[in-house]
Amino acid sequence: MAIIDRRGFRSNVGIIIVNADKKVLWAKRRGQEAWQFPQGGMHPGETLEQTLFRELEEEVGLKTADVEIISVTERWLYYRLPQDLIRYHSRPLCIGQKQKWFLLKLLADDTHICLEQPGHKAEFDDWCWVPYWYPIKHVIAFKKNVYIKALKNFAPFVLDEPSC
Repeated sequence: MAIIDRRGFRSNVGIIIVNADKKVLWAKRRGQEAWQFPQGGMHPGETLEQTLFRELEEEVGLKTADVEIISVTERWLYYRLPQDLIRYHSRPLCIGQKQKWFLLKLLADDTHICLEQPGHKAEFDDWCWVPYWYPIKHVIAFKKNVYIKALKNFAPFVLDEPSC
């Protein structure tokens, strides 16, 4: 069901949610020590915004009315998977992700965030608010360059001083 281009990159959206204190939502992958921003793959026939709102609800329980889209990256941002994470038996072969990133402003209060959604296996088992640049130093290495690009792209919308 995933959309994988001819080069092997899966189409995906990345989601950065910022609160009124200019902190970003940071989520811990279920059963792991890895933390990341919510993200998810596009389904055939979906628009980027449809993918965004489906993933937002599935992963953190937020609905369209709970957030406002502030910005989206102009270009796709790419990362390659490490060799040990590539599923060589799968067809088509996926070697990484290409992502459009969305910056969302949280309009609802924190009680609207819910990691357990009926009918969906939870991707995360914990979350917290962190300072804007914190994820760059704490994300898994193969995603770091994409996180830097996305956060730098959105910094003017969030911070008074957009340098990290």
